[in-house]
This record gives sequence, C-alpha cells and structure tokens, in this order.
Amino acid sequence: MKKLNKLKKDYDETEIPSELEDVVNAAIREAKSSRKKRPVVKQWTIGTAAAAAIFIGSINMSPSFAQAMANVPVLGAIVDVFTVQQLTVDKETYQADVTIPEIEGLEDKELQATLNEKYIEENKALFEQFEKDVAEMEKAGGGHLGIDTGYEVLTDNDQLLAISRYQVNTVGSSSTTMKYDTIDKQNSMLITLPSLFKDDQYVQAISEYIVGEMKRQMVADEDISYFISNEFFDDFKTIQAEQSFYITDNNKLVISFDKYEVAPGYMGITTFEIPTEVLQQHLVSDTYIK
Repeated sequence: MKKLNKLKKDYDETEIPSELEDVVNAAIREAKSSRKKRPVVKQWTIGTAAAAAIFIGSINMSPSFAQAMANVPVLGAIVDVFTVQQLTVDKETYQADVTIPEIEGLEDKELQATLNEKYIEENKALFEQFEKDVAEMEKAGGGHLGIDTGYEVLTDNDQLLAISRYQVNTVGSSSTTMKYDTIDKQNSMLITLPSLFKDDQYVQAISEYIVGEMKRQMVADEDISYFISNEFFDDFKTIQAEQSFYITDNNKLVISFDKYEVAPGYMGITTFEIPTEVLQQHLVSDTYIK
C-alpha cells in the first residue's frame, strides 16, 4: 500500500501535457464504466490499472511526459481476487452460503483460467451435493444441514499471491477443511510444497519441528491439545509430502492442518509457521522462503 500511495503521489504531482487531457478523461470514464460491471472488485485496483494505461499511452505520445515519468516507481503485476458468484439457501434447518472467488490479472491466462475453473467446479460440486443431501433428508423426515465456503487473500505483494479457501460442513457437529494456492505472480507459476525443496528430506525436518512445537505449546498452555501421547487417537508423526501450506507476506512457510487432523475439534484449523533455519539446508533457493 505504501508503494501504491507513493505512485499515486508521484503521478498527481506530474504535470500532464495538454494534449493528454482527452486521453486522461477517456480513461477515467472507462474505469468508472468498468467498475459498474465488475462484481466486488477493489476500486483502487481499477484506478491503478487506468493510470497504468494512461502512462503507457502517454510515453508513446509525448517525449516530455516520458522524461517526467522516468523516476516514477513501477508496481509489480496487479492481480485481483474478487467474488464472482454466491450461492445461498436460507431455510429453517438448511443453510448454504457458497462463495466462489475469481482471480484476474495473471500474465499466464491459461493458469488463471485453470484456477478459476477449479474454484467454480469445486464449489458447484459442493452445492449440488448439498441439494441432494437436503432432498434425501426431507424424504427421511427432515434434519439439519449446513455448508459454508469462502476465501481469504493471505498474501498479496509484488511477488506472491496466497489464497485460502475454507469449507465448513455442519451435520450435528461441524467439520472444517482448508485449501491454499500460492502463486508466483512474476513468473505465473503455482507453487507446490515439494517444489520448494531439493529432495523429500524436508518432510522429516518439518515434522520433527512441528512435533516439538506441539509439545512446547501443550506444556505452556493446558487448554492446548494435540494428538501427541493421546490414548484415544493415533499420535501425529509426519506431515504429508503435499501437506497444505502457504507462504506469508514476509516469506515464511506456514503448514496447515484441517480440523480433527492433528488435534481435537475445539482446536479448529491449526497452523505452524516454520522457522527458516529449520528449512535452510533443504531449500532449492531463497526466492520464496527467507
């Protein structure tokens, strides 16, 4: 945001040649028109995109403007995530709130289309299953059923975009699952957990750290509980090679576990930020994890 404010300040203080007035006004009108058509989009993103369009056109049209812009900082790829569709049911004993995200602005349009199609298909499948389950419940005399899905942008900087997508199913008690996508915006690449490391030794390194951290937390707070030395559940021993994860804005790796995966239900979704020194010798590079 600081970079965006600096860009806006530099832009506002730049004297625009008179021949560009029509271009500027047209771009503003186009941005306003686009805003009316777009669902739930950050308004500043549209404004910045319009400004970028003005910059490009102006450099081609006016050498003096190009010279004036020489010292204006350049933003990274502007990628936006917004709600493209929401499916809802609100009955006395049946509730559904299915929110579908869409990504816009990736340079790799094929990757962008693949991700957006995945978000649509997985939410459509969940909603259709909900409708089938409701129909079966009603035939059997009724019941209670709920589903809630949504998303959150966890990281959004010049290099990385990390999106979490949650799903809460309620049938008596509730279960919660979380999915993540971490995207290299500069190279238009979906990052996987194995791709960060030289070989599979990261699995043991991360697992040993998490086991130790679970024990430390349980000693420090009696209200915290994990499946460690638990007589009713198998002890947690290792993460999966493709364990859910995301990368934070300050380039730290976070490992995530679904509700009931490594702890009792009251603990909900549990996450562990892994210190970089635990990973250092196993990383392919420090491009993403620092």
